Amino acid sequence: MHTTNDVLPEPELNVTPLIDVMLVLLTMLILTVPVITHAIKLDLPVGASSAAPKAAIDLDIDSDGRVFWNGTGVADDPQLEAWLQGLARQTPQPDLKIWPDKRGRYERVAKVMAAAQRSGVQHIALAPVGP
Repeated sequence: MHTTNDVLPEPELNVTPLIDVMLVLLTMLILTVPVITHAIKLDLPVGASSAAPKAAIDLDIDSDGRVFWNGTGVADDPQLEAWLQGLARQTPQPDLKIWPDKRGRYERVAKVMAAAQRSGVQHIALAPVGP
């Protein structure tokens, strides 16, 4: 049995893992604070813009390959090329936004883009989906 002279061992707390975790957290804090507080100073202009937004021509191509110039049907390719040449002569030249139908053939879209390029249109944008 136990006597009064027996000394019970005192429990010890191992703080080494706690210190390791705290050092990792401190390192993460030191590395992320500069990223969070980083800012780029920009001198932005103040006031209204004097330039009016550029006009844009919407060229829709449906799934059957028919072409619509701002909602108006184009009869055939020569008429389309005539309109594209007229667009290319304008100063400043408006943007040409081509809106192909996702069910349409790419061949037709490529022909329309080639016709625009041949006509001298410089600002051609291909929209990802129809309007």
